[in-house]
Amino acid sequence: MHIKTTKCNRFCLVASVTNHEVFHRPEAQASFEALFRSFDPEVQFQYFKSFQRVRISFSDALAAAEARLRLHKTDFNGKEMRLYFAQSVHIGSPRLEPPKPDKQFLISPPASPPVGWEQSQDATPVINYDLLCAISKLGPGDKYELHTATPTTPSVVVHVCEDERGDSSALDDSDQDDKPRPPRPKIIQTRRPDYAPGVEQ
Repeated sequence: MHIKTTKCNRFCLVASVTNHEVFHRPEAQASFEALFRSFDPEVQFQYFKSFQRVRISFSDALAAAEARLRLHKTDFNGKEMRLYFAQSVHIGSPRLEPPKPDKQFLISPPASPPVGWEQSQDATPVINYDLLCAISKLGPGDKYELHTATPTTPSVVVHVCEDERGDSSALDDSDQDDKPRPPRPKIIQTRRPDYAPGVEQ
């Protein structure tokens, strides 16, 4: 629904009343209405207790303007009363209008994407061949300085661990491939206990 606020309604005032007696006691309500009936005998009132507001509709715009001029920020039963001109609201269409086409792709579930939209391509992965080459040259027992020390920062040194089988640093890759590997230890399964019906464990 398209709602547009236009200029003020010259025939209607909105009173901000902080005195709760106007909404509960008929005597206070009658004295409140008498203030405005002196400007226009045909004035009508609508009470909104939750908002502490009273809508006052006049039959003459001059009477409404004079009432607002004389009664705005005046005292009513010990409380200040404020008066404002009501705003007229123009409703352009009684139906809910769809959003603009350039925003429809944000709706869930999504509709068609906007004209000219294309899927972005994933970036090509970057492979650092210098790093791969340096890693391939690492050998057990050696140390490599990655970052040289400066007066304000320490050096970064990588120490490559020895092989678990010990003496493997003397063997090259071809010797390790020819040598048979020791068999893996066999995992022995735990035996299931015997079960005799009627015997409690």
